[in-house]
Amino acid sequence: MDKKAQQILIKTFWQSSGWKSGPKVFAGPDFEYARSQGVMFDPITITYDELLSELRTLHEEITWEQVSEKFLHSLSTRKVHLRSALSSWVLTRRLLAHTDGSERWSLPLAAQHIPEVEWMHPQQQYTTEDLNVLNFERIKWGGVRLTWLLYCWLDLKLFHLEQPVRCTEEDVNMLQHMLMEATCCAPADSARKLEKRWKDIFPSNKNERDVVMEILGYIGVLATTDAPRIGRGHDSDLVSMATWQGQDGYNVDAVSAYFGRWGIGK
Repeated sequence: MDKKAQQILIKTFWQSSGWKSGPKVFAGPDFEYARSQGVMFDPITITYDELLSELRTLHEEITWEQVSEKFLHSLSTRKVHLRSALSSWVLTRRLLAHTDGSERWSLPLAAQHIPEVEWMHPQQQYTTEDLNVLNFERIKWGGVRLTWLLYCWLDLKLFHLEQPVRCTEEDVNMLQHMLMEATCCAPADSARKLEKRWKDIFPSNKNERDVVMEILGYIGVLATTDAPRIGRGHDSDLVSMATWQGQDGYNVDAVSAYFGRWGIGK
């Protein structure tokens, strides 16, 4: 990713004190440069059916091995923009299977481990939508609106342009350590306790760790089981991980399905 274009995008929405207020003007030399590098975009108008058509094409070209390996690669490198393609792939794969009713879109994992497609928040028509804020969140934290269909489509579209990578033994060890910490939590511990356990495992800040947890929640790795919740058992600032507790641990089958190729979960 072009560094200058990346900084232009970030400075459009962010300053040292946080989010910039006021309307954003997507024009001028800086914007034109960032757009020429595929980092910023003009507003888009697209229908739900057109999005599905483009997603079918993307799924013909992007494999679960690619999204899983780039997720792993992102752990040590802190390339957070490579992470959410994993959940975007899984969620849209299930959406296509549900919409088309075809086995061709089957997941390498039992469907019951994946959150319902209603989380995708689809609209029939997307009119003059701003993709720039979605890409900013993707680059800054690894994504925020992970279940928005427009985000999932943009995420996979940009992911497809990325060069191939190789995860390392360090990346594999990091994920294994993260999963081990999930089993070390007390039964009533919330996802917030798990996030804090991850602090020294891979380079990240709290927001980035939250996104990683949400991604693993959406693909069924950190799945909430049917066991009754202990106490309050709820983190209101999370979504897929809102009701996860230490008693849930992690789903061995899901880990094996997505990361077994690298010896994780086997």
